[in-house]
Formats: sequence, C-alpha cells, structure tokens
Amino acid sequence: MKQFFRKLNKIDTFSPYFFLPFILLLYFFTSMFDWHRFEMFNIHVSIWPAVILAVICYYIGVYVIDKMKWTIPSFGLSFLGKYVIHFIVFLTLLGLCSYIWMVFGGGLGISDESNRRNLNPKLNFFSQLLWFGVLLLLSYKMILEKHMTWKKGFIYGSIYVFIIFLFVLVAYRTPLIIILFTGIIIVHYVVKRVKLTWFLTTLLVIGVAFSMFSFIRVLTEDRSLEFNNRDQPDVELTEEARDQLLTAEQKVNQTPLWVRALNEESVTGHIVLSTIIEYTQENGYLNGEVHKGIFSTILPGKQISPRMVVTEVVNSISVEKGKVITRGNRTTTPTFIGQLFLDGGYLLVAIGFFLYGALISLLYNKVKQEGIRSFHSVAYAFTITVFTVSMHTGLLDLIFVLMLGFVIIASSIIKVDQNQLRY
Repeated sequence: MKQFFRKLNKIDTFSPYFFLPFILLLYFFTSMFDWHRFEMFNIHVSIWPAVILAVICYYIGVYVIDKMKWTIPSFGLSFLGKYVIHFIVFLTLLGLCSYIWMVFGGGLGISDESNRRNLNPKLNFFSQLLWFGVLLLLSYKMILEKHMTWKKGFIYGSIYVFIIFLFVLVAYRTPLIIILFTGIIIVHYVVKRVKLTWFLTTLLVIGVAFSMFSFIRVLTEDRSLEFNNRDQPDVELTEEARDQLLTAEQKVNQTPLWVRALNEESVTGHIVLSTIIEYTQENGYLNGEVHKGIFSTILPGKQISPRMVVTEVVNSISVEKGKVITRGNRTTTPTFIGQLFLDGGYLLVAIGFFLYGALISLLYNKVKQEGIRSFHSVAYAFTITVFTVSMHTGLLDLIFVLMLGFVIIASSIIKVDQNQLRY
C-alpha cells in the first residue's frame, strides 16, 4: 500500500495531462450519486458520449502541442512587457475602488440573497479586478522569492485569506475557488510540491466546504420574496405521470437535505447537460447564440445573459415533466460541455476541448522552457484553474474571458527581473 501511494505521489498533480481531466471526470462521476433526482426530472439522455469526446479531444490538443514544443508567441508586443506589472497595479486599484463603492452602495451579498442578485452590475464587474490583481501580484511576488521563510509565508497567506474574506462577504463562490486553487498551484511549483494524496484530501475538504456554503445560502434565503419562490409549474400531467413524479419526490426526500447538498452542484450539472442534449435533439442547436451573449450583455438596452438563455432552454423541457430545473429569474450554469453542445453539438465540443488542451499545453511549455520562477507560472496556474472551474460554470462571464486574454498575452510578452516589483 505504501508503495502504491509513493507511486501515486510522483504524479505532477497540476500538469495538463492530469489536473483538468481528473476534475472533469470526478465531477461527472460524483454526479451519478443522484439520490433519485434523475428519476424526478425524468433524465434519460446519456451525457457520457459528450464527456468522453471532450476528454479525448482535450488530450489530443495537449499531446500535439507538447510534442511540437510550441509556446504562446509574443504577437509583436514585447515592447509592452515592462509595463505589465504597472498595469496590474492599476487594475487592482480600480477593483478596490469599485468594491468599496459597491459594498457601501448595495450592501453585503452574504447577508441576503436578494442583495447578492441586485449588486450594481458595473461595479460588480470592475470589483472582480481587485482579487484578480492581488492574486497575480501576490503569486508573482511569491515566485520571485529565492528563500521562502515562515514569516513571509504567513504574510502572503494572510493577504490571501483577507481577499477571500472580502469576496465571501459578497457571496460569490467562483472567485474564491479560483483564488484558492491558483494559490495552491503556485505553492506546488515554487514552494513545496503538493503530493496527490494531500491534494485529494484538500479537494475533499474544499468541496464539502463550498457545498455547505451553498447549502447555508439556500437555507437562509427569504422565502417571502417572489425571487425565492419555489412553486412548481402548474401543468396538466396524466395520472400515471403525476404518480411517478410524486413517487420520485418521495424517494428524493428520503435522503437528508445536507447529504444531497454534498454533490448537488455536480448532480445539477449532469441534469442540465442531459437536458441540453435532449433539447437539441428536438429543436436543433442555437448556432452561436450562447457565445454571442457573452459579449452582447455589455451593449446598451436590455440584453439576455447566456446563462438565462440556458435557463429558458432547460426549463422548456423540464416544465413539460412538471418540474423546473432552475427557478424563474435565475440563471443556469450549463457546464462547459453543455455550453458548447447547445451552440454546436458534438463538433463544437470537440473543437472547444481541443483548443482548451492546446492553449494549456502552450502555457505549460512556456513554463518548462523559461523556468518556474517567472510570470509564466502565474499565467499557467490561473488559466488552468479558470478552465477547470468552467467545467461546472461554463466560460460565460466576459470578465473571466478578459482576464484569461490578459494573462495569456502578458505571459507571452513579459520580461521582468526581480527588482521590477520593488516600487
């Protein structure tokens, strides 16, 4: 047994060949423990052909770029490399001002679900730059440390915890997960290697913690508000269908709520993906409408967010069965596979995951060629974390698309020595 764990710990936990596909398969594996929710939503379309295709195409992308030893080109922008850190500092200050203005103007999202949903969208958008900028600066500063002492480690850890605390107050989980895992990856490459067994334990603890975070958020919501209404659609069902639905609900309710909460996100992701595939079988693909919505939401006037489009799609199927997957006026996380499938089916899933694998491999090659004590490690850690998180959420937020674009370009052009962070 000891020999098995010794071999297991030799695996580079955060390499392109392991981290993302492992999380993806683990996510959908845990979703199989559905506590009869599949029966309640009458899920009958298999997701596994799409999932297996995604993993295969991802590995092809990683392998091809790895064997060619290609890296991200500089795009002819190398002359801007010396300004990258200064620009990150500017983004951080912009994010700090936006965060303060948002919190004092709209309250704390953690105190009330309606507050979280009604935060000023523009201020919320720019406030994300606070954790983004601090994460990049702090990670890069850690990488440049030749000798990491306990005192320095405590200071860096305290700043990480403080930033996490600030965004716990507004009750958005995605930034917290990105901050945590980017920090862990940085520690893995420049401080101390994270053994796979330790990583799996940490993953379990973090997974349970965020599941309970979501669970408590749901329990504390004000049911008197229309926004939190849990009424199901009033549709005519045959007597047999009604009896089946009631029986399935009884089976679900036999499992304690906190147990269901442990993997509720992955089960819901499975249900959404299956329903998306079922929708396209009956209605065809949306041919880019979901991805177009990422950018159209910043246009003036009323715009429908891509996640709201997903909500309308999945509910159009589930309402006919007497249930809604997502409550009205709320958005749906489609999983990245679902996001691609809804717009272009298996072909777009194949293309999307091939590009994911290729891009991650390009950054990883840059780290291997230029060394781990460089901004390239920060860019790689951030990118693979965002890509991995998007396996559940989808990559539908413009701010994350812009962040990814920035770190990739910055990695390709930056040439900074250790004195450039000392202002």
